[in-house]
Amino acid sequence: MPEPHPVFADPGFESRHGVLARGYGHREDPDDPSAVLAMPLVLHIPKAEPPARSALLEAAAVATVALCLDPRVGAGEDGAAGEWQDAFLAWNDARIRKVSRRARGAHWRAAQDVDGVTVDRDGAQARALVPGPVGRLDPRIARLQIGGTDLPHDDPGDVPDGVPVLWVNAALGMTVGKAAAQVGHASMLLAGALDVDSARAWAATGFRCAVRDADRDRWAELVVMAAEGTGVPVRDAGFTEVEPGSMTVIVTAS
Repeated sequence: MPEPHPVFADPGFESRHGVLARGYGHREDPDDPSAVLAMPLVLHIPKAEPPARSALLEAAAVATVALCLDPRVGAGEDGAAGEWQDAFLAWNDARIRKVSRRARGAHWRAAQDVDGVTVDRDGAQARALVPGPVGRLDPRIARLQIGGTDLPHDDPGDVPDGVPVLWVNAALGMTVGKAAAQVGHASMLLAGALDVDSARAWAATGFRCAVRDADRDRWAELVVMAAEGTGVPVRDAGFTEVEPGSMTVIVTAS
């Protein structure tokens, strides 16, 4: 087993992992729509040389789980709350909504100054931001476009041994922004499904994972695996693009 990365080797890791392990959605949405909590995901999609779709989705998945287990969402050694703890716990206790936005150039650089975690995977970059009310979004993020740009499906090749695979239901035809939110959900659920030692080991790899499209035949096999408990499924609430209850992603071992 690899040594834990220093960021995730602190004594508070077990507590932060416990938050993911207990699940989410323990509290109803507020009556005021502007007070609904969401995690913004910013996808770096340059116009001239856009990234591969699968690599960008992997970056989004890793950025999400890295933020969820970051020391700043937990308590420090002195017991004091980390700077992101209150915002993160409030969001995780509700429905784990994510909203993907795209950025390039100066807007992408400006997003780096908003609290969050950026991940680069094979030249594709995504930044997960600290959750907050959708009606009080930082102006540097609010100005970013939610839709309008998609990326073609690609064939990234074989999955390395020992790497979890986030299988995306290709039949749903999700945009890259929607798929980014779904693989972000998947990485959180996977971390919570692992025991704490396995989660530490995964953190030591930099949360290495692979994102792949599943055609109808492969998806049918994955649904069986999920029913048998050997796959971790993501079911969407159906606010955008897909029907409520749709299974969007299933995570398996490689």
